[in-house]
Amino acid sequence: MDALSQAISSGISVPYKNNSSSLVPSHGLTSLILRKSRSPVNPSSRSRVSVRASEIQHSKTSASSIDLSDPDWKLKYEKDFEQRFSIPHITDVLPDAEAIRSTFCLKMRSPTEDFVGGYPSDEEWHGYINNNDRVLLKVISYSSPTSAGAECLDHDCSWVEQWIHRAGPREKIYFRPEEVKAAIITCGGLCPGLNDVIRHIVITLEIYGVKNIVGIPFGYRGFSDKDLTEMPLSRKVVQNIHLSGGSLLGVSRGGPSVSEIVDSMEERGINMLFVLGGNGTHAGANAIHNECRKRKIKVAVVGVPKTIDNDILHMDKTFGFDTAVEEAQRAINSAYIEAHSAYHGIGVVKLMGRNSGFIAMQASLASGQVDICLIPEVPFNLHGPNGVLKHLKYLIETKGSAVICVAEGAGQNFLEKTNAKDASGNAVLGDFGVYIQQETKKYFKEISTPIDVKYIDPTYMIRAVRANASDGILCTVLGQNAVHGAFAGYSGITVGIINTHYAYLPITEVIAYPKSVDPNSRMWHRCLTSTGQPDFI
Repeated sequence: MDALSQAISSGISVPYKNNSSSLVPSHGLTSLILRKSRSPVNPSSRSRVSVRASEIQHSKTSASSIDLSDPDWKLKYEKDFEQRFSIPHITDVLPDAEAIRSTFCLKMRSPTEDFVGGYPSDEEWHGYINNNDRVLLKVISYSSPTSAGAECLDHDCSWVEQWIHRAGPREKIYFRPEEVKAAIITCGGLCPGLNDVIRHIVITLEIYGVKNIVGIPFGYRGFSDKDLTEMPLSRKVVQNIHLSGGSLLGVSRGGPSVSEIVDSMEERGINMLFVLGGNGTHAGANAIHNECRKRKIKVAVVGVPKTIDNDILHMDKTFGFDTAVEEAQRAINSAYIEAHSAYHGIGVVKLMGRNSGFIAMQASLASGQVDICLIPEVPFNLHGPNGVLKHLKYLIETKGSAVICVAEGAGQNFLEKTNAKDASGNAVLGDFGVYIQQETKKYFKEISTPIDVKYIDPTYMIRAVRANASDGILCTVLGQNAVHGAFAGYSGITVGIINTHYAYLPITEVIAYPKSVDPNSRMWHRCLTSTGQPDFI
């Protein structure tokens, strides 16, 4: 069942973004970004995302090929950017595809039987998005490469406009609702908000007039496992599913080959596929999109970024992240109470974050009770005069207790590597939370200082909860815009919130590498101010 993971992981490897102060050749936009970092990225904490070479359209522009002395370099860069962030449309391979008036119009809310001619309305409705509407990707104009979090294209930090496609309903659509069979799948691990997104994809599809909606059980696996049958979906079925966590459709990793999936879609008559998942799942969705284009079949494949780690490139945040940070407060508060109530108490909390420490950072900021926050992006030593354990000793001597928050991907350089991978091709990580607990006990025993260490790992409790209000709204809008994008004829795209606005991006640009915490960012500096921790190097 891991043929799909092999299909999306074979070929080239795209490296994790380097945050050093240099022009770094990497994929897409950041091939030209000049960054100044507070501290170098720990090489052992770098992660890699692998996708098929044929599925990544590399920018032909690199740091070495840009001639900054060319007076037109900005114009050329903007043109290249616009080309790379252009979203695929079914008319690219099916130029004769018919466009019809949209059946989505909130002026006419009563159900009708015939949607072919569009909703009847005596006046023009101004709720549509123009295809030329754009959202600005970057909103800060940095005046110096040394500014916190600076992203510059040249040494003068020249401002260059970078526009991406605005999400929303279009006036013209390329699918007749009565001819649509839409399928929804959820892949990877659980994440708060999955049911919310499913619910609003179904509701919005029905508003367009689609009556044939199904859920594919257990991710891509559901396309090949004969024991798994489609689940018919309707507003009645999904009405209350957002009141509980998990996924109505179930989740799994891996799956059959891309060719088998598209064969199954053709057999079932599926011409809209909505894929909820992270980087690996999106790479699979893009492979399916490319296979459909290769076969010249009229199918819209649209992704909705699902990662509790918030590590999808370009997005302000992904659904489930706010809920995870909120739920993490409970674990941190428990660790604080345990540590504060004990003689020389130390509370250790391990939170999600394989490659990116966003949850640990934000939870530490939100709680105000964390003394040490360790994330994959920032290197640290455990032992030695500047190590974590020496600082713990200082905290015990001065405060009498301490709370440590670690992301699951932190400190992997201290652990023995197994080279094992899960069904999605992700490296199986060692448990650094347990390791630091053991090392802490050993260290204080050696210096004859009694301590009481409590270790809390709330990972599966956090993943399984229902979405909070903030994520509920995000999921609602993402689900709606996924459907709008599919009906507008776009495929090979994903939808996300960027600078508080919703936008469509080509999948190839968001799976280039995982988004990570910038050690030179203001948010990480704020976290350091909150914890009061020194550099552990």
